[in-house]
Amino acid sequence: MCKSKMSVDATQPVSTPRRTPQLAQPTASSFEPSTSNTLSGRYTSTSSYKLSSQSQPSTSSSSTSLSILKDSLPVPENPILYDYSELCAATNNFLSKRFNPTPSSSSSTPSWRCTLRGKDAVIFQRKFRVKLSTPELRQRLSTLCRSHHTSITKLLGACVSSDYAFLVYEFVSGASLAACLRNPNNPNYTILSTWASRMQIATDLAQGLDYIHNSTGLNVNLVHNHIKSGSVLVTEPHFNARLCHFGAAQLCGETDSYTHLDPNPKSRSEIEAVEGPDPKSNRTSSRKNQFEGVRGYMSPEFQASGVATQKSDVYAFGVVLLELLSGQEPFKYRFDKTMGDFIRTSVVDSAQAAIRHGGLRTWVDSRLKDSFPVEVAEKLTRLALECVHVDPDQRPSMGRVSGKISKLYLEAKFWSDNMRAPTGISVSLAPR
Repeated sequence: MCKSKMSVDATQPVSTPRRTPQLAQPTASSFEPSTSNTLSGRYTSTSSYKLSSQSQPSTSSSSTSLSILKDSLPVPENPILYDYSELCAATNNFLSKRFNPTPSSSSSTPSWRCTLRGKDAVIFQRKFRVKLSTPELRQRLSTLCRSHHTSITKLLGACVSSDYAFLVYEFVSGASLAACLRNPNNPNYTILSTWASRMQIATDLAQGLDYIHNSTGLNVNLVHNHIKSGSVLVTEPHFNARLCHFGAAQLCGETDSYTHLDPNPKSRSEIEAVEGPDPKSNRTSSRKNQFEGVRGYMSPEFQASGVATQKSDVYAFGVVLLELLSGQEPFKYRFDKTMGDFIRTSVVDSAQAAIRHGGLRTWVDSRLKDSFPVEVAEKLTRLALECVHVDPDQRPSMGRVSGKISKLYLEAKFWSDNMRAPTGISVSLAPR
């Protein structure tokens, strides 16, 4: 009887009603990641389950939920196409004192520091190599402004006026690498007096340029085309470096990275070399070579064709790296008494001679006071010489360069930690 009683009771429904689980109200985490990613690239959903067909909200409530979700997400900063009158008002019709982060040299690019829409900014004036329409400029600007990296100055917007593009960047307090390495008022002094500061700058620049070449995620073959020590900003207190003029090559039509651009570039100006005489160029047709470059930083193939590529960026980066190691200018002229004429010497030639003849210790900047790891300095110099190889196919990619420099940075840090004075030691002159 007991067994039958138990079996009957087990089959009967429980007197206390069971509570059915309730689905949470649709919130930001209740939708698929694809929906939220459409609104903001920085948003990542933590939950990706789907509502069942029986419990899905109505169309109106779904729209309301999406609207609430959109309002709750951070609003991305859209690229700005400034009006020319707005720039005139901010710069006193461009009569304000020009901004020059490298006081020791005359910059060929006019620039002004000002306040635009409540932000501290710097305006750079550049001439179009290929004139872009406003829709095309807007499209490129929108693409470039999606790139963000700590080693790159942020592009805020642009303005078009006649044959000129005015590029607006965020203002970052600091000094150019050229000014930090070569102070005309005191040539024997540099703020970059430690090996750690030089390695920090080299690492930041390599990672920034590697990001431009390989990691923007824009599916566009980007080229910087303005790599030089005057375009590198050094900030305190940790001597971090930032690349300036990001996007100028694309917005001013200086590169063929966008293959659909200007199949007949007849509007470009003839060959120019900033801060120096015109470089030698090979003219294979009656049309003049049309490009702009900075002497000492132009790769041989760039001088011949005027086409900026990622390999020409690598070459310019190698020159900057040699400047950073030696403190020397990219090239200079010295008077030879025996010949009675000026002879051109470059930092590339002096670095090659130092490696070839074993004089690296004397070639490295003497203001470091011989306090640097010689093995790391030699590896870094050899890497820089690989970057300035005459054959562009023999130059490494920035991904490989960045990886090697990061490894050398760790080796230098290990050396620096071992070279520190020991702590926890007390000295007493009192009698025992």
